[in-house]
This record gives sequence, structure tokens and C-alpha cells, in this order.
Amino acid sequence: MRVVGGIARGQPLALVPGKGTRPILDRVKTALFDILRPRIAGMQLLDLFAGSGSVGIEALSQGAAHCTFIDLRREAIATIKKNLETTGLSAQATVRQSNALEFLQTTSGPFDLIYIAPPQYKNLWIEALQYLDARPELLREPRPDDDEGNSSSLAIIQIDPREYQDLDLRTLRETRQKRYGNTLLVFFERNETQD
Repeated sequence: MRVVGGIARGQPLALVPGKGTRPILDRVKTALFDILRPRIAGMQLLDLFAGSGSVGIEALSQGAAHCTFIDLRREAIATIKKNLETTGLSAQATVRQSNALEFLQTTSGPFDLIYIAPPQYKNLWIEALQYLDARPELLREPRPDDDEGNSSSLAIIQIDPREYQDLDLRTLRETRQKRYGNTLLVFFERNETQD
């Protein structure tokens, strides 16, 4: 696993020891950032269930302003810090050992991108989206002066395609899906009109 673009391109990234994380494949990460590239400059990110920190580090390498990394496992936190040091991106990062769902309930945000890649088959992605749906202010409001179509903040879920189900959400809407083998990325944005 490595950084695929930006100022830290080519830097190898350590994996979290054990089998508790689901690292994103480099080809999936490349495709994801091909989608995100027009909007990544200056972004504030939240990387939930961050694992090795690969997605947040990629965003920082490609121009994001700051990333908050959240993971509950000590081994993951140590790996994220090691990878940030390796890539020279520590100054743009906050790393917290915390329960991701509790963090969603207490953080003030807002973020331009919230990336959610929880352990498989535990429906944690559903719980995370439900918390986010109850607190849409965690996603930054769209900038009306951006006519490029890149102004909307995003929540992106990384799951196995077999985990997917339609959700009844009030303040978020699904905007696209991208499948890469056994990885499904599901994109959500804030509804433009809130009750």
C-alpha cells in the first residue's frame, strides 16, 4: 500500500497489524481520488474507522488542508501516526483514539468530506450514516459561488457490496455508487433544502 498521488506520491504506508481493518486497495484509492480531485484543495476531512489512515493521508498529499483521523484500536492509532511521519504530513493532522460513533455525536465539525470505512458486516456504516443524518451540520453547507458542481460536502461509505441496503434518510441523499470488485463506494450529500 502506498500514496498514489500528490506531494507524498510513492511513499509506502504501513498496514495495521492483525485482521481488524479493511485497507483500501491502491486501485480503488486511485479511482476515488480521480473523482475527488476537482474539490480536494483546502478540504477539511474526517476519516472515521481510519485504520492505517490511507484515505486521509492521500487527501492531505493531494491538497487537503487538514484531516482528523478517528480509530478505536491502539494499533491503528500507532500506524496512522507512523504513516503521517513517513509522509511528512503530521502537521496537517489530528489523530484521536475514540469510538467513531461517539465522535459523530460530540464533534462540532463541519467537514467537507467524511469518509466511513468500518469493519465489515456489523452495520456500523448504517449507524454512522444515521448519526450523520441527525446532525447534517457536520457536513459543510455548499458554497453558492461555486458553479463547477464541486461545492457540496460529501460523506462516502466504503463497504462490501453485499452489505448495501437502501436507507430512509431525512437530511442526506445518495448521489452515486462506484463498485470496484468487492469494494463499494457510496456517496452522500446534504439535501439542498432542510426542514
